[in-house]
Amino acid sequence: MEIIKIKDENIINIAKEIREGKIVIFPTETVYGIGTNALNEKSCEKIYQIKNRVKEKPLIVLISNKNMLKMVAKDINEIEKKLMDTFWPGPLTIILKKQSNIPDIITAGKDEVSVRMTSGKIANKLIEKAEVPIVAPSANLSGKPTGTKPEQIAIDFENKVDYMIDIGNISSDITSTIVKVIDKKICIIREGKIKREELEKVAEVVI
Repeated sequence: MEIIKIKDENIINIAKEIREGKIVIFPTETVYGIGTNALNEKSCEKIYQIKNRVKEKPLIVLISNKNMLKMVAKDINEIEKKLMDTFWPGPLTIILKKQSNIPDIITAGKDEVSVRMTSGKIANKLIEKAEVPIVAPSANLSGKPTGTKPEQIAIDFENKVDYMIDIGNISSDITSTIVKVIDKKICIIREGKIKREELEKVAEVVI
């Protein structure tokens, strides 16, 4: 695993590597993520193997702008649009109907995909330069604490990933909130940085 310093040329080079299916650990607006090209089925399968993650747990897909949303999701309803307008870019993951080019492995075989437009500057730039959506579950081995400390992450993933972008410790281990719109109501699948009170400003919320 190569540790990368933050420079524009490094970001561009790492983005190209992600596009080609390499595995990279990088900071998001929540915690460190372990990511690769979301459209590359073999690379996505490696994420499961590396994390020792059960394949019944879908992976979150990060995008950098709303135009990229067309690559991963379809049939967006009005409440989903309002959620995006209100909270994106930011730590809200929305479960949407998936496009056919999204590998089944990252959706646990379901016809829906978990999507977030990241507000993390580094993550956003990686996605923008890679020109593909990126899967990015937390950079931790399954069952271990969420990835916030690069020293521990480096120990856990030594010789298992290609690169890590190290910006030091992340102060919070709170992950993104995950929601799904059902019957015009917002269902909270996992509460994280976005709280119920904030979501209630968009539509009725159920748990």
